[in-house]
Amino acid sequence: MTQDDFELPPGIGPHNDRELELMLAGAKPMAMFSDAVHVSDYFPDADFAPHVAAGNIIRVEEIIPDKPYDIRYLFFALPGEEWRIAEALTLRRNLWAGKVTDHDEDSRRMGELLGYRAEDIEAFIAHSRR
Repeated sequence: MTQDDFELPPGIGPHNDRELELMLAGAKPMAMFSDAVHVSDYFPDADFAPHVAAGNIIRVEEIIPDKPYDIRYLFFALPGEEWRIAEALTLRRNLWAGKVTDHDEDSRRMGELLGYRAEDIEAFIAHSRR
C-alpha cells in the first residue's frame, strides 16, 4: 500500500513513500517497515538493496512472533545511526510483549527515532487517539 492509496491528515506520515530519498539526502536517519510475514509486496528491499550493498545504508530484519501472523520488521539506518534500530527493536518487542504502559510516549519515542519533527509526532498521536 502506498500513501496514494489513502489520504492522510496533515502532519501524518510525511515520510511515507519517501524514506529512501530522504535517507540518501541525509534528512532521515532511519526507516522502519512492518507487516505480517505473509505479506510480501509491502517491503522495499529491492529499492534499498544497492545502497545496503554499497555500505551507505544499514539493514536489519527481525520477525516477532504473534498470532495469527508473525510480524516482520525491516529497518534501514544511515551509518552511525544503527543505535536507532536497536532502540526501535526494543520498543517493538516491548509492544508485542504487552510491556508498554504509555502508548503515547512509545509513539513519541519511535517518531523521534525515525526522524520526524515534534509537531508531526504530536499530530500522529492526536490522530491515533481518534
